[in-house]
Amino acid sequence: MQRAYIVNLPKFLDYRGNLSFVQELDHIPFKIQRTYWIYDVPGGENRGGHAYKNTNEFIIAISGCFDVIVDYGITKEKFTLNRSYYGLFIPKGVWRTIENFSTNSFALEFADTEYDRNDYIEDYSMYLNMKNNGEI
Repeated sequence: MQRAYIVNLPKFLDYRGNLSFVQELDHIPFKIQRTYWIYDVPGGENRGGHAYKNTNEFIIAISGCFDVIVDYGITKEKFTLNRSYYGLFIPKGVWRTIENFSTNSFALEFADTEYDRNDYIEDYSMYLNMKNNGEI
């Protein structure tokens, strides 16, 4: 099973302000089909709480910070995203929850599929069953 991992993005330091960038099929290990963002998350709220059957995802904390908890069905890992020059790759079939959003945090996300509501697994018990049966 493929695991989530951090990607160090290019960072160009300049007294006028720093610059970072990301490129598909380079830093992001897939062709981008969708880009979306999460912002204005009220204090104490979580996002995610699902897995994708077919979608790989790449997340960057453009502003602020938050934790991404990835759950493989047996083990979990926590990634704190708090620098705009780090990205987190999350492969399909991995449960994720995003929590502990700081004030004014902004999560930029890229996916290798177009939006499809049927791609979501939002019931954790169903996720575990699908994982155990080799369906994801």
